[in-house]
Amino acid sequence: MINKIVSAIKNSNQFFLIAGPCVVENEKLLMTVAEQANEITSKLGIPYIFKSSYRKANRSKADSFTGIGDEKSLKLLAKVKAEFDLPVLTDIHLPEEASMAAEYVDVLQIPAFLCRQTDLLEAAAETGKIVNIKKGQFLNGNAMQFAAEKVTQKGNSNVWLTERGTTFGYQDLVVDFRGIPQMQSFGFPVVYDVTHSLQQPNQGSGVTGGQPQLIATMAKAGIAAGADGLFIETHPEPSKALSDGANMLPLNQFQSLMEKLTQIKAVL
Repeated sequence: MINKIVSAIKNSNQFFLIAGPCVVENEKLLMTVAEQANEITSKLGIPYIFKSSYRKANRSKADSFTGIGDEKSLKLLAKVKAEFDLPVLTDIHLPEEASMAAEYVDVLQIPAFLCRQTDLLEAAAETGKIVNIKKGQFLNGNAMQFAAEKVTQKGNSNVWLTERGTTFGYQDLVVDFRGIPQMQSFGFPVVYDVTHSLQQPNQGSGVTGGQPQLIATMAKAGIAAGADGLFIETHPEPSKALSDGANMLPLNQFQSLMEKLTQIKAVL
């Protein structure tokens, strides 16, 4: 599957897409999103990687939803992979999670706030899976070369780097699109995480806010800036989502946005 993903991205004239619900809530949710997103991206020629976190380790409050159980969630991700013949991505947070998650998925994602954790990066590298490293909200694009080197020095050249915004004050993020060409200069595909860059963290309520009305605007900007791929979390009913609902794309808007983005990419 790894070679299939790399080949599909290399031979496509379109951007590639990482998309799915923030966290595994139940089987029906995963199958609904995967089926619709797969159908739409296939028609538009967009290489597609399904995404969902099997566990949410970084939550605002102790009583926030974290998952339905590691093994149960990973098996559901594996079912998506088998049912739709799709590559699958999930996050890991500790070195010991790398080999466990690698049994079920194709891409291991390193959360932004952990992008400098050497033991985590090395453990992910040693699985042989694609390693998608999100740029920390506290770093510029140039600093990510060192995170990538921690993976490649373990003999794994399958690295993606992801821009997801930079902390601006206490409750906002801004995107410096210079980071995309900066990170591309290291020779790795660069993804722009649209929905997480629209988060409004550290809200007084303990629930992260967001600006979903700007998803289309920022996605278009990411393609125009030359991103190789986009990361978009989507859900049939974001208001009922158990994590990050405030900045997810409603699934019924997915097709329209993808059509517009492919048109922009074609012009470029």
